[in-house]
Amino acid sequence: MRANTVALARTADLLGIPVITTASVPDGPNGPLMPEIHEVAPKAQYVARNGEINAWDTPAFREAVAATGRRTLIMAAVITSVCLAEPAISAIGDGYTVYGVVDASGTYSKLSQELAVARMTTAGVVPIDTAATISELQRTWNRPEAPEFASTYASVMTNYQLLIESYQRAQAEATRADGADAERKLANR
Repeated sequence: MRANTVALARTADLLGIPVITTASVPDGPNGPLMPEIHEVAPKAQYVARNGEINAWDTPAFREAVAATGRRTLIMAAVITSVCLAEPAISAIGDGYTVYGVVDASGTYSKLSQELAVARMTTAGVVPIDTAATISELQRTWNRPEAPEFASTYASVMTNYQLLIESYQRAQAEATRADGADAERKLANR
């Protein structure tokens, strides 16, 4: 969950997407926030709450979201069934489109997660995972930030790092073979 949350924040920062963070009781049992979020997204805005469990119940949080001018939200939270479901469903009620990133949100049981996803889906929240979120935001490999995207995928998908290494080895071998062919051609002249 931690790696996925950081990957989302890194992607948002890379693409200039606003990041808003909050915690119901940052000095209590649900806090503090993961410091990595603000490290990889230094422009992230923190909104203080006064203990409200549903972030959407905090006027300053709703105002911060509205100030972005965005009508599509990507949300992740500490506990899927509470910290994600409640504000996501509330934002849907206020006319936002909401993607709930399930694998960047925590849970205490498989049943809790399944019920939360069913509840959110019924309310109109789109459940999604981190890799799918990043790829939908990325849209194409034909962009200057492609290496940063590859690095971000590798941070959340171990097998993707293996794919990158395999590709790099294949490219190195092809380059070496091309060099050997060029040397043979020069030698045969």
